[in-house]
Amino acid sequence: MTQNRRHFIKSSALALAATAIDWRTLLAQGSRALQPDALTLVRGTVGTFTGSGGTIGWHIDRSSAVVVDSQFPNTARTCLDAVNARTNNRMLDYLVNTHHHGDHTGGNGVFRPAAKKILAQANVPRLQREAAARAAANAQPGAPPPPEQVYADTLFDTTWRERVGDETMALRYFGAAHTGGDAVITFEKANVVHVGDLVFNRRHPVIDRPGGASIAHWQVVLDGILHDHPADTIYIFGHTAANVPAIGSAADLAYQRDYLAALLEFVRGEIKAGKSRDDVIRITDPLKGFPDHGPLIARVLTAAYDELTA
Repeated sequence: MTQNRRHFIKSSALALAATAIDWRTLLAQGSRALQPDALTLVRGTVGTFTGSGGTIGWHIDRSSAVVVDSQFPNTARTCLDAVNARTNNRMLDYLVNTHHHGDHTGGNGVFRPAAKKILAQANVPRLQREAAARAAANAQPGAPPPPEQVYADTLFDTTWRERVGDETMALRYFGAAHTGGDAVITFEKANVVHVGDLVFNRRHPVIDRPGGASIAHWQVVLDGILHDHPADTIYIFGHTAANVPAIGSAADLAYQRDYLAALLEFVRGEIKAGKSRDDVIRITDPLKGFPDHGPLIARVLTAAYDELTA
């Protein structure tokens, strides 16, 4: 086990011991520690930007520009500068937040002056406020203040669709999954879909039960995404394991779905065997059939146990 992985497991376990979790900090600790890259084209007018936190997506053409997620203030500035270089400082049509976590919304304040609208699912501002309040209540003395909370001003319930330049951007909320407000963003002409943290490709996910997560329904959501898109769709993922690309295919969504099903089934079996919550969350064996994820960790076991026993 690498030093970085040992550190992440330890920090995740400590975070679970708190009565409220600062998801911004937890996700930052688990993110790939990379230097921010340039804008990388995926297909058509759509690409990615990888810095620290959730993968940023973008669409840029002759008359429009959209950015999906904002990471943290420092990488948000790097990304916005790169976008401005391509658009000659034209206003963004939209900044989209896939969900409320701080590594996807922490840079909203940087993008706010450059974006006509900030777009998110209707639950996101409330969940963002609640998460910020929990983090503030559990902040350690002397800890640096969190990024300024800037909230979406344009909201949708279940579906949203609009032309942006030569592209059409469609958003859909399938229900509770990673959180209670995960938006799936489809760029229809390019056939590229940003799924945010609905896919943690080849690594253990964050399952934000205080933020409305459901492991069981997360599987339904992934099936819905697969049903809604053709086989050759390219997907952008919020997080991946080290040395795993931030884009992938339908097979990666199916792999995430099957991991979640296996996680619930494994914990269900441990509960039926009479094991206590403490016994379950101490298990470190790899999940059978998913060796890429490495040993099980307390964070996912706790979420699965609590969901099954709620």
